[in-house]
Amino acid sequence: MLDQAYSRRQFLGLAGGLASIVGLGLVGCGGSNAADTAKGSVAAESVSGEVTYDGASSFQALVEAAAEKFMDANPDVSISGSGNGSGKGLTAVAAGTVTIGNSDVFAETKLEADQVKNLVDHEVAVVGMGPVVSKNVTVDDLSLEQLKGIFSGQITNWKEVGGDDATIVVLNRKAGSGTRATFEAAVFGDEAVDFKGDAELDKSGDVQTQMASTDNAISYLDFSHFDGSKFNAVKVEGVEPKSKNVTDDSFKIWATEHMYCAKDADEATKAFLDFMLSDDVQGKLVEEQGFIPVSAMKVVKDASGKVSAK
Repeated sequence: MLDQAYSRRQFLGLAGGLASIVGLGLVGCGGSNAADTAKGSVAAESVSGEVTYDGASSFQALVEAAAEKFMDANPDVSISGSGNGSGKGLTAVAAGTVTIGNSDVFAETKLEADQVKNLVDHEVAVVGMGPVVSKNVTVDDLSLEQLKGIFSGQITNWKEVGGDDATIVVLNRKAGSGTRATFEAAVFGDEAVDFKGDAELDKSGDVQTQMASTDNAISYLDFSHFDGSKFNAVKVEGVEPKSKNVTDDSFKIWATEHMYCAKDADEATKAFLDFMLSDDVQGKLVEEQGFIPVSAMKVVKDASGKVSAK
């Protein structure tokens, strides 16, 4: 599914489909009707155009699933995109080469202030992220200090953290990845530490593939990319990597999923972003795809990474 480009779909189920799409033609980028849109109370209108996106691979599957539904009901809209990392997505939407930039991090952490001021943020979901290890690794719980040691190169053998006598293979994400930025911030905080890896991978799907074929490895993924048949997710500080533990910040490694557009975005882009905030997506698709609705969170996180109660 990752990096699969979408082309225009043939229209199916016009009557039922149009009833399910909300907020079309609204000012989704910078508008004031987000609450009504999320409730599905805004009447539908016809929409056409091309929507393009790039950015975080962590929630690309969610965007793709929503795009399928949206295009089925709106045959004159084409939605296509890739998941080349949060940094590239934000740079692209700021430059106008795509209409939506998907990101695991706030735009303020990647762009200059004069670029950010021209963008509008849509928080569409929350995702937990955590360390994963090869199936042959016996360690099932790591502290933040141990993770810091492993990913800074200070801990190099599994026996140092209670495992077998084997060299640790560190699989990292490339700079610009929002998943990497989230994991790095949770593990290292404000410390200036060289984040090491035996390999640097482009996308979440690449991590899945490499983890499945590498013994004694460790990496990190968002919950939606966990695959217990190929590798094991591990606890952090004794807390299981579960969505319920993210909602109150018991599990510390998580991010809000953002979809940014320009303030003067076209109507098709606005309509699709309104749909991302609708009941069709927020009430069902978000959880089906392994994410957490923003409304389920008991805490919020700002651009600096500070967590506070809602």
